[in-house]
Amino acid sequence: MKYPDLEIDLLRAFVAVAETGSFTLAADIVGRSQSAVSQKVLRLEELLQKKVFERTSRSLTLTREGERLLVAARRMLEFNDTLVRELTEPPASGSLRLGVSEDFVPDQLPRLLARFGRLYPGVYLDLMTGLSGDLLAAYDDGQLDAVICKKDGHGNRGRVIWREPLVWMASADFKLDFSRPARLVMLRAPCSYRDIMVSTLDNVRREWVAVCTASSLMGIQAAVAGGLGVTVLAGSLVREGMQILSAPDHWPALPMTEIAVLGEDGESGHLVKAIVSFLTEHLTKGSGPLMAA
Repeated sequence: MKYPDLEIDLLRAFVAVAETGSFTLAADIVGRSQSAVSQKVLRLEELLQKKVFERTSRSLTLTREGERLLVAARRMLEFNDTLVRELTEPPASGSLRLGVSEDFVPDQLPRLLARFGRLYPGVYLDLMTGLSGDLLAAYDDGQLDAVICKKDGHGNRGRVIWREPLVWMASADFKLDFSRPARLVMLRAPCSYRDIMVSTLDNVRREWVAVCTASSLMGIQAAVAGGLGVTVLAGSLVREGMQILSAPDHWPALPMTEIAVLGEDGESGHLVKAIVSFLTEHLTKGSGPLMAA
């Protein structure tokens, strides 16, 4: 029995829809119109003689066959992209001492770095994670070839590659008490989150007191989830046991946080550009509220 060929562009459209949950968002990712993406998914269903999505006016979910296809389609796209890259681009190889801020999509970063390692087996990564200030100091001392860190607080250095809204957050059972100063949980200085939190409250003349200073993102999340106080972090860093405080009358608006890369002009610039391009491309595919620059 002769089976139909699964075309790569059909699979790419299907994966984009599955990962974004939207034909509109998928259209932006694959660079086609929404109707074209819809037609590609329909064509794929015709080839397989199976429905891959359950569609209603309010929801879009994978069928059981769609879930199976998604796993295989991701593998096929990765194989395709790896092969095309190997045949059309000079192989990336070498060693890169890379510093990555611990608040840059921590949940997704391990998976993405593992995939990068499979796509670029000739690149050896010496990875350092930590607070942006510590990474910048290491970079300036020549201990790192490149860093991906918060732009706020270090002037115009680096190229912005990622933007995300900042939010006020507290424990899930937090209760507002105007009879007391706002109780703040902070990262140690220097820290742009800390500076923004303090200046924002000062601008609206809201009294505050620092109740906890932590030296890591995990420490901040634990203190907030435990009910010690409120803090300001990127929206993607909310964890179980925490909530976003969104009442504008009580918690003033906050700016975006920006992630920048430094080191693209150095000797290892080609490796830096390869990993930054990979990270931003794949994060955009499943970003939600995050925005690539």
